[in-house]
Amino acid sequence: MKTKQIAPLALIALLCACGGGATETNTAPEAAAAPAQAIGQSNVVDDESQRNVVQVAVASPDHSTLVAAVKAADLVNALSNAGPFTVYAPTNAAFAALPAGTVDGLLKPEKKDALTDILQYHVAVGVYKPTDMKDGQVLGMVNGGNATFHVKDGQVMINDAKIIGVVPAANGMVCVIDKVLLPGQ
Repeated sequence: MKTKQIAPLALIALLCACGGGATETNTAPEAAAAPAQAIGQSNVVDDESQRNVVQVAVASPDHSTLVAAVKAADLVNALSNAGPFTVYAPTNAAFAALPAGTVDGLLKPEKKDALTDILQYHVAVGVYKPTDMKDGQVLGMVNGGNATFHVKDGQVMINDAKIIGVVPAANGMVCVIDKVLLPGQ
């Protein structure tokens, strides 16, 4: 019998503590002018830790086209997460070697799906050091496709792109490549 009397009293006390369910409207001008908070891992400010794969690309003057593409495909937050990721990062020269108009066309909003597919073909989940790769080794990429490694005379290639540099990152590794990888080729 006591339990039946305590439950309604507890509910009344809870409602009173929470303001009784009434809502208050703040009409102060500063509340209306408050800026929206940016969301996502890419908006975390940390000047002390090692850079993530996106920050590595942003800091490289040779990867501005890749950075623009990652932003257009809305992949910044995904690639800023914990990973680990290995990103095969084509240089600006690699993008410039594509047929005229290709990059501009892919950066259009209506081509976002195609751009995302291409960019995800440049990312593997895990850290894959080029020195550990074997000739003929196949690696599954984020877009669901496969890339094949070739090793000859110490030169490591992914498909037909040479790996020309490696930069470690907080959430994986960036392997700089000299060509854009295209799914299905």
